[in-house]
Amino acid sequence: MLIGRKSQKAELQEALESEYSEFVAVYGRRRVGKTFLIREMFNYHFTFEHAGVANSNMQEQLYAWKSSLNDAGLNTKDVPSNWLEAFDMLKDVIRASDEKKKVIFIDEMPWMDTPRSRFVSALEFFWNSWASARKDILLIICGSATSWIVNNVFKNHGGLHNRVTHRIFVEPFCLAECEEFVKSRNIALTRYDIIEGYMIMGGVPFYWSMLERGLSLNQNVDKLFFSKNGKLRYEFNELYDSLFRNPDKYINVVTILANKKSGMEREEIVAEAKVPNNGNLTKILEDLEHCGFICRFNKFGQNKNNAIYRLIDNFTLFYFKFMANNSQNDEAFWTNSYNTSTRYSWVGLAFERVCFQHVVQIKNALGIGGVTSAVCSWSIAPQNPQDNGAQIDMLIDRADNVINLCEIKFSHDEYKIDKDYDQQLRRKISRFAEATNTHKAIHLTMITTYGVARNAYWNQVQKEVTADDLFKD
Repeated sequence: MLIGRKSQKAELQEALESEYSEFVAVYGRRRVGKTFLIREMFNYHFTFEHAGVANSNMQEQLYAWKSSLNDAGLNTKDVPSNWLEAFDMLKDVIRASDEKKKVIFIDEMPWMDTPRSRFVSALEFFWNSWASARKDILLIICGSATSWIVNNVFKNHGGLHNRVTHRIFVEPFCLAECEEFVKSRNIALTRYDIIEGYMIMGGVPFYWSMLERGLSLNQNVDKLFFSKNGKLRYEFNELYDSLFRNPDKYINVVTILANKKSGMEREEIVAEAKVPNNGNLTKILEDLEHCGFICRFNKFGQNKNNAIYRLIDNFTLFYFKFMANNSQNDEAFWTNSYNTSTRYSWVGLAFERVCFQHVVQIKNALGIGGVTSAVCSWSIAPQNPQDNGAQIDMLIDRADNVINLCEIKFSHDEYKIDKDYDQQLRRKISRFAEATNTHKAIHLTMITTYGVARNAYWNQVQKEVTADDLFKD
């Protein structure tokens, strides 16, 4: 059953019904459901379907291509000697097809671009000299190595420049889609469970598909991540190895960012990672951003040159926090750590991340979905030994002369603002107003699991967003 993906399905349908040949690139992080989307959309029927082979050389890739040609009906025993010849053989398959629109699906294309293979040049020649001159071809390329598609196809300065007619980005599920998914599989989880599951797995459908009916969320997490033969126990290295040809450089950067919940500026990354501040670092950061592992946002009132990079991939952060240095070999680790201070502190930070991943839902809950706004962060360093500084979880800077100062709290029940926290909030608002000299109205906004308890300290809250709001499309 295909959950969500309404805009992606509509765009694929538009490409299919076009009176011209179309070149479609479908991209997104590993395990997000790109291949499933395409196969479901076309009912598993293609004029030609092929998938690149992981960790294989050019000769092995070409042999696999020949095998796919045979599956498509081409009667040949000859393995193409190069990619130009390989695409010529594909032309024979297309010519023999009597389908109105010949759908060509090439999956895991980045794996096919082996060193010195000149694969991209052959793809350019196939499309520019032949396929685009027809009206009956729908070429769909796909791959988990999003950075390869961005750098070699979207940013191509040669024959593929501006040739892609549809760029379709497949995002992880939102909370509402995760809820729909588990319901479709008859897995009984509360919304509280789903949020906590999202903190661990993000919206990656493949991870959610491994949950077993009849087990609690804690039991599922133990079985998948901490048991001796857990299906996701070694996912971290497999994930980065599959996406990047030199994964150590990327893992180095995410390891550093994992220890900085509020993010880091580029200069701080350079100092911590001990790497040159050059184009190589730019490429690493851009690749991680394209793959959805990090996000870049501005500090309030500052330009993009002072951007903050924050690690937002839920699974990566969960791995560093609980898996990377876990020497206990406790197969029930997650269940046994339920009431520990470590898990309690983690869940608060993880809920902040979930909220940043559902900014659209938060804006809609605030009634500002149609108002131009920017989401940013703000902090101020201590001014003296007695000063603790101030930090704001999320700011929504609106064009209608309002700033939502958002405080994010995860709890098992209604959140109670006590006298001490009330003073902290008043101090934050005051410090922010003084430091920024803003003339906009400041609306204290609480984002909580079940709302804010009405007591003597509740009145300064202007707006509330609850977990239920995060589940709305």
